[in-house]
Amino acid sequence: MQGEDSKGQETGAPPAGDAPSPAPRPRPAETIVPIPVRSGTSPLVVAGLVRLAEALLIAIVGAAITYGYIPTSEDLKPAYWTAIPGVALMSVVVFQLTGLYRIAALRDLFRHGLMLVAGFLAVFLGLLALVFFLKLDGVFSRAVFGLWFVTGLVALFVLRFAVSLIVRRMIERGLLERRAAIVGGGEHAATLLDALAHTGATDIRICGIFDERDDPRSPDLVAGYPKLGGIDDLVAYARNTRLDLIIFTLPVTAEARILAMLQKLWVLPVDIRLAAHMQKLRFRPRNYSYIGALPMFDVADKPFSDWDLIVKSVFDRIVGALLLVLLSPVMALVALAIRLDSPGPVLFRQKRYGFNNQLIEVFKFRSMHADQTDHGARRLVTKDDPRVTRVGRILRRTSLDELPQLFNVVFRGDLSLVGPRPHAVHAKAEDRLYDEVVDGYFARHKVKPGITGWAQINGWRGETDTAEKIQRRVEHDLAYIENWSVLFDLYILMLTPIALFDSRGAY
Repeated sequence: MQGEDSKGQETGAPPAGDAPSPAPRPRPAETIVPIPVRSGTSPLVVAGLVRLAEALLIAIVGAAITYGYIPTSEDLKPAYWTAIPGVALMSVVVFQLTGLYRIAALRDLFRHGLMLVAGFLAVFLGLLALVFFLKLDGVFSRAVFGLWFVTGLVALFVLRFAVSLIVRRMIERGLLERRAAIVGGGEHAATLLDALAHTGATDIRICGIFDERDDPRSPDLVAGYPKLGGIDDLVAYARNTRLDLIIFTLPVTAEARILAMLQKLWVLPVDIRLAAHMQKLRFRPRNYSYIGALPMFDVADKPFSDWDLIVKSVFDRIVGALLLVLLSPVMALVALAIRLDSPGPVLFRQKRYGFNNQLIEVFKFRSMHADQTDHGARRLVTKDDPRVTRVGRILRRTSLDELPQLFNVVFRGDLSLVGPRPHAVHAKAEDRLYDEVVDGYFARHKVKPGITGWAQINGWRGETDTAEKIQRRVEHDLAYIENWSVLFDLYILMLTPIALFDSRGAY
């Protein structure tokens, strides 16, 4: 077996008469990668949840006081139905404008408590001014407004106190930090690190410095941070541990060096920024993004982050579960057909490349004879392939063999309903691995792979025996990543059954 051969090569003794060669000294990045790192939580998502909680809290308090204070014998005037959600919405807007949803504000209630009081008071003073100028004195009860302000403020402080405890706990566990790597050492890196230390970017954690240069201009230690290797080491580091952000400290005059590095780094699912605080060429503030107070040029962004990531994950789990229930009778019939057609297991498991080039195990209905299955896809399935069973030919032509991947979507979460199709580890086109055929092939792994995708509904499914076929697949995959939306996913899902009628190349 392949696994046994590989193992033997790794552990076998050296030939007789040859002195064992010394083990290569591990690069610094390699010694850090095995350290476990928790998955991060987006500060934008945390702030969004706090906004929602506060809006609901203010509205609920207002409604409870209104109903409790005004006698049931009196009709509740329609103006209250406008005032209650209006105050809740305006409070959130004012808190946002005053910076009360920044992580620093959510973490430290006592430092920002006075601003919370001032913001909430401003909303009610604005409401009272509106009532006065519109001559609505007889419509609203001043007692209701007074009780609403006091009770609402107390409720906000209680909520903010609980939020501050949670946020502090998350910060201690590293859940809210953005793990960043610096590209470029020496003076520019030292200046950036010093600026970050004196700015409000408290969520940035520098993991290390990566620089191709190996001379005095790029020492092994910059401002207390170690140099972990070159760009290839950075790619390997980002593949094997969590990295959220890459910051280039190189001057824009080093265009050739930056472009050469970006050709290797753009395949990673990370944000890439070019530090602009030391650039002599200045632009308008709106042309920059900011880390704390430091201006940055946006070079690349994660395809899915913050709320997009949550929306897609929820969409996959809910729609995937519905499809699993609806298609369960079909899957049961397929399983029975496989069992009656040939001996062996019904399901087939295969290692494939998933998100960020990590190996995942996907489920399929077995379509080959049990003793001829190809777990590594070292040999492409061709027309009238003798390894494929009678039922297997039907399954592969209709893509029914892919249905068990719904288990990956719903229960394991390592597949998406829609995304680039996951390819087997040793899959080849024209006897070359896919990444050798297509430049930047691994950029399609910046997102989770999917059961169906933009390439498949455009006719690029089935056999990938030529360089053109895999090239066109990758082009469509990258187009999907750049243009993703929930509606786009729905569109692809609706067209997938129609695309299955085109069985060319599906053997």
